[in-house]
Amino acid sequence: MSRQLISTGTIWEREVGYSRAVRVGSRVYVAGTTASDDNSQVVGIGDVYTQTRYIFEKIERALHEAGATLNDVVRVRMFVRDIGGWESIGRAHGEFFRDIRPASTMVEISRLINPDHLIEIEVDAEIDG
Repeated sequence: MSRQLISTGTIWEREVGYSRAVRVGSRVYVAGTTASDDNSQVVGIGDVYTQTRYIFEKIERALHEAGATLNDVVRVRMFVRDIGGWESIGRAHGEFFRDIRPASTMVEISRLINPDHLIEIEVDAEIDG
C-alpha cells in the first residue's frame, strides 16, 4: 500500500521526524495541530475559540492535500489546557462538524509545547472509495 506524506515545510517536521498528515490507502491521519502560522507565530493568543477555528482550517488544508475533506473525518481528538473553555471549543467544532458528527474526544492536559497554545487537535479520516 502506498504511503503519502503531507508536509507544511516547517523545520520541525524534518528535525523531529513527523509529517503534518499521512495517507495510507483510504486512511488519512492528521498530526496534532496547533494555532501556529507558517511563520511560527501563534494565532489567537488567549482566545481558544479563535485558535480552534484556525486549527480546523489548517487541518482542512492538510486533508485536501491528501485527497480528503472534512466530510471524511471519523475521529477528532482535542487536547486543551483549560477544559473550562469547552463551550467555545465546542462551538467552533460544531461550525465545522455539525452535520458530519465524527467521534470526538476532548481532554484537559497540563501543557502544550508553546505556552500560548491553548489547544491541539488531531484527526483521522477515511476516504470513501
